[in-house]
Amino acid sequence: MNWTKPKGHSKEKVNSAGEILADEHNSLAEKDEAIEILSNWRACHSYPLHVFKIRLKRASKNVDKTSLTAQRLKRVPSIIKKLKRRYHGKPATMKLSQMQDIAGCRAIMSDVSLARKLFEKHYLKGDLKHKRVGIKNYIDNPKDDGYRSIHAIYKFFSDKGKKEYNGLLVEIQIRSKLQHLWATAIETVDFFTRQAIKSNEGQEEWMDFFKLLSSAFAGIEKCPIVPNTPTNKKELYSMIKEKERELNVIAKMKGWAEGIRVFEEASKSSVNLQYFLLELDVRAIEQNRSQINVTAYTKDSEQLAIADYLLSEKQNLGKKEHDVVLVGADNVSELKKAYPNYFVDSTEFLIVLEKILKKY
Repeated sequence: MNWTKPKGHSKEKVNSAGEILADEHNSLAEKDEAIEILSNWRACHSYPLHVFKIRLKRASKNVDKTSLTAQRLKRVPSIIKKLKRRYHGKPATMKLSQMQDIAGCRAIMSDVSLARKLFEKHYLKGDLKHKRVGIKNYIDNPKDDGYRSIHAIYKFFSDKGKKEYNGLLVEIQIRSKLQHLWATAIETVDFFTRQAIKSNEGQEEWMDFFKLLSSAFAGIEKCPIVPNTPTNKKELYSMIKEKERELNVIAKMKGWAEGIRVFEEASKSSVNLQYFLLELDVRAIEQNRSQINVTAYTKDSEQLAIADYLLSEKQNLGKKEHDVVLVGADNVSELKKAYPNYFVDSTEFLIVLEKILKKY
């Protein structure tokens, strides 16, 4: 496989491209050149990501045979948004070359105890030769917005034939199935309501709902709850009921699910497909047309997939009603389970929510 190598663009040039993309006053020509540099920098992470994904899958299956793993390269709009959030017209506090989550792979474990076991056995005390540069345990210390997961950041290291990738960062995410349902439900709501709860820029009512729900999920898993949410379960569940009625959450999510058609059956027939370009268009849903487009690629076509990914991003940059992501999974079934937000498969999330609403 021909992996993109980090040659031709120094870290200084990569950081300069990040500053250009973070500043809205730069010209279109400057931004186009900067996006090309960013795209090359992102593509260079494919090989390290591949290495970490293989190990994560092996380790997670060792702990939990029903675990799911997936990988992704961060979307260009998400990278730019993150740079702008940290830029604000002043010298950037984090350079593009230091961004830790451009390449990420995720393990979804059956329950929180298995998520902890995977992390402690294979990453906290593991035998990785790569340098771990950070750990963020959002299970023991949930974020204020309700997000819960474990993140471990590594610098890729090879003492053999892949030294050119040394120093590139890869983020490992480990979460329970319940934590995953919560996180993907937010992404679904973000897309269809055209807000940004995930980035703490959503409507207050929706953000409050997901904070409360995260504490309810944490209670189910016997984990620390989200800061500034009720410690009394009856009060917590009552507030969730009130917010659900106010927002009509269940009806909306079921409506979105009904609007999505199952993508082409042909995708299921090939065992060699490993990369999937997912494009979702909310405008089509409003017009009762097919609204998800899936392009599948074989294992040997990753570079083509990355090129198509960039092209779609550039064509739809700034369009809130359009979302595109390139993901890697071993088969279509795992893809749908690992990225239910792109198929609006909210069934399991809604089952848990409805159980909570029936209590007290």
